Amino acid sequence: MASFFCSTKFFLLLILLSAVPVAFIIHLETSKPATHVYEYHSTGWLRECTKWDEVNRRFLVSFMEGGFGEVPVKEDYVPGEILKEIRVVENVGLGKNSSLGFVVDRPRSRVVVAIADVIGNLYSAVAAYDLTTWERIFLTKLSGPEDGKAFADDVAVDPEGNAYVTDVKGSKIWKVGVDGKFLYHINNPRFTSKEWYNNLVGLNGIVHHPNGYLLVIHTFSGNLYKVEIGKGDEVKLVKIIEGSLKFGDGLELLSPTKLVVAGNPSKLVESLDDWETGSVVAKFKGATHRLVTAAMVKDGKVYLNHIFGLGYPRRKHVLVEADFSG
Repeated sequence: MASFFCSTKFFLLLILLSAVPVAFIIHLETSKPATHVYEYHSTGWLRECTKWDEVNRRFLVSFMEGGFGEVPVKEDYVPGEILKEIRVVENVGLGKNSSLGFVVDRPRSRVVVAIADVIGNLYSAVAAYDLTTWERIFLTKLSGPEDGKAFADDVAVDPEGNAYVTDVKGSKIWKVGVDGKFLYHINNPRFTSKEWYNNLVGLNGIVHHPNGYLLVIHTFSGNLYKVEIGKGDEVKLVKIIEGSLKFGDGLELLSPTKLVVAGNPSKLVESLDDWETGSVVAKFKGATHRLVTAAMVKDGKVYLNHIFGLGYPRRKHVLVEADFSG
């Protein structure tokens, strides 16, 4: 038996087995997409989150290697044209920490981004940057080695400019004031699943609803929570009547009654009772081999961010339009 593992036949078998997934990826990459796709060249392999900045006609992109970028879209853009990513922030945190989920805080003309030590989970922070000059407005440390493991993953902002940052490792929410001052944690037993394995990846995507509360997803359990901020931070479990949100990642409101849950597949959830309950009404598979991590709305259409870029020496990333009509 040992001789087989050292033989030419075993070596050829390994080549054959590795060729199967490679061939599948090539097939997916060369197949004509069913919906519109924005493509852009980048210097990085990993892009966690993308949002559309309508005022400045550009996509904003967070860099897993640390930093921030923009992808301008000209008025005369032609479908199929490959766009170019431009770095605008060299390092959003300290050292090699990653920039992750973020939100465009339009009233204050800034972007607020979650920062974390993805590998060791020993540093978490939130930063704000001016949308015009890209000067840093504040950088607030949320946790360090002395606090145990934590992982700032996504952020939402309320009308007053307060930021709410999810801790995907500790399943809590940090609240930070408009000036960057840390205020307090939002902790609740509901945030912790009974099954230990469901807590490996906890609170993740988060959005602020125009009716004054937060919606936040717990990735491994699929639980969706409604957090009544300013009302004792009461936490309610949104009852999903139809479908499952397990492995949901980033969130994006399409309207007050419709929520996009990014994932593989991504899901459109509808609520007719102010998010006491909800139902999965449609699904869409993006470029699954690139892994969907976030969603955004551009011109009334939903686009999905995929974390992996492919290609060498210039990586190409894709933003895929999600068609939930089927």
